[in-house]
Amino acid sequence: MTRRTRIGDWLQQTSASAFSAYCIGAAFCTYFCMYAFRKPFTAGEFTDAGLWGVDYKPILIASQVAGYTLSKFIGVKVIAEMQPGRRAAAILVLVGAAELALLGFALVPPPYGFPLLFLNGIPLGMVFGLVMSFLEGRRLSEALTAGLCASFIVSSGVVKSVGRALILNLGVSEYWMPFWSGLIFAGPLLLAVYLLSRIPPPSATDVSLRTQRQPMNGKQRWQFFRRHAFGLVGIVGVYVALTILRSVRDDFGVEIWKELGYDDATIYAKAETAVMLGVVVVCGATAWLKSNRNGLLTSLGLLLGGFLLVLASVGSHLSGAINPFPFMVLLGIGTYVPYVIVHTTVFERLIATYREHANVGYLMYLADAFGYLGYVGVMLAKPYLSQAPSFLELLINISLWVGVGASLVAVVLLGYYLRVAPSDATIIKPAVSETENAPELA
Repeated sequence: MTRRTRIGDWLQQTSASAFSAYCIGAAFCTYFCMYAFRKPFTAGEFTDAGLWGVDYKPILIASQVAGYTLSKFIGVKVIAEMQPGRRAAAILVLVGAAELALLGFALVPPPYGFPLLFLNGIPLGMVFGLVMSFLEGRRLSEALTAGLCASFIVSSGVVKSVGRALILNLGVSEYWMPFWSGLIFAGPLLLAVYLLSRIPPPSATDVSLRTQRQPMNGKQRWQFFRRHAFGLVGIVGVYVALTILRSVRDDFGVEIWKELGYDDATIYAKAETAVMLGVVVVCGATAWLKSNRNGLLTSLGLLLGGFLLVLASVGSHLSGAINPFPFMVLLGIGTYVPYVIVHTTVFERLIATYREHANVGYLMYLADAFGYLGYVGVMLAKPYLSQAPSFLELLINISLWVGVGASLVAVVLLGYYLRVAPSDATIIKPAVSETENAPELA
C-alpha cells in the first residue's frame, strides 16, 4: 500500500497542468543532475596520455560506455522487477557510487584510470529506468516522458559547458573536473529525488486507458517478447543505430564543433537547447492522441520522419546550403525525435494497444542494452576510427548509413503494425473525476 504524503495528496487533487508540471520538473531535474556525474569528462581532450598506441579519450569513452552497457543488461532484470517503494533510494545509492568512481579517476594517474570510468558507468545506466517508472502508464505519459527526455538532450550540453568552464576559467585539471562537476549538482539531485518520490501512482482512469503497469519476472518477460518478437526486433534494431549516431554526435561534440570552427564553451548548451525544444514539442504532442493504435502508428511515422531529416541535414551540409550551427541542430532534431519517441511513445502505446500487463522499463532496457553494445563495438573498431580523417567525417558517414538503413526498417514496421495492430473498439473510456489530474483528450 502506498504511503500517503502531503505533497502526494495535493497532486491527486490539483489540476492536470499543475500535476504535469510537477512531474516533469521533478523527473527533468533528477535526470539532468545525473548527467553531471556521467558526461562532463567528455568536455576534456586528454591529449597528454595514450594507451596501447590509441588516444586516451576514445579509451575513456569506450570504458564508460562498456560499464553503461553492462548496466543496461543488468537493468533488463532489475528495472523490470523493481518495487515502486525502492526507486528513490536506489537512485541516490547508484549516483553516489558513480561519484566515488569519479573520485578514484581523479586520484589514479593516467593512463590507468580508465577502469574507474567503467565503474562509473555501471550504476548510472539504471537511473533512467527508475525515473521513468514514476511517469509511465498515465494518460499523459508521452508528455511527461518527453519532459524527462528533454533533460538528457539539454543536460549533456550544459554539463559539458560547466566542465569546459571549470577547465578554461578556473584551471581545474581535466582529471578532477568530472568529480567537481558532479559535486556541484549533488544538492539539487537530493531535492529533485525527494520531489520525485512524492508522485502518486497512476489513477484508476490511467489504468483503464493505459493498462496496469507491474513488475515482470523472467517468465513474463520471455512470454511478452515471444508475443511481439517481429516488432521488437525491428524497433530494437532501429534503436541500436540511433544510439550509435546519437552517442558519436554527443561524446565527440567538442572535437566535432572544433572542426566546424567553434571553440566556445557555451556552444554545446545553445545547440542542445534548440534541439530539446523542437524534440519535446513533437514527441510530447503524441500524448493527445486518444487512440492507442493511432499513437503507436504515429510514433512509427515520426521514426521515419526523423531519419529523413538526418539525411536532409547531411545533404544540405555537404552541398554548403546551410551553416554549421543549423546543420548540427537539424541533425540533432532528426536524431533525437526518433530516439525520444521510442522512450515516450512507441513502447508506451505498444503495451496499451495490446492491453499488456507489463512495464516500459523492461522494453527500454532491452533496447538500451543492445544499443550501447553496438556503440561499444564502434568505439572498439580502431581501424575504422583511424581511417576516418576526422570525427566530423565519422559523424557524417554514420548519419548516412543510419538514415538510409533505419528509414527502410521504419517503413517495414509501419506497414506491419498497420496490418496487425488491434483497434481501440474494445477499450471503454471511463469517466474522469475532478481529482484525477487529466484533461479530456479529444
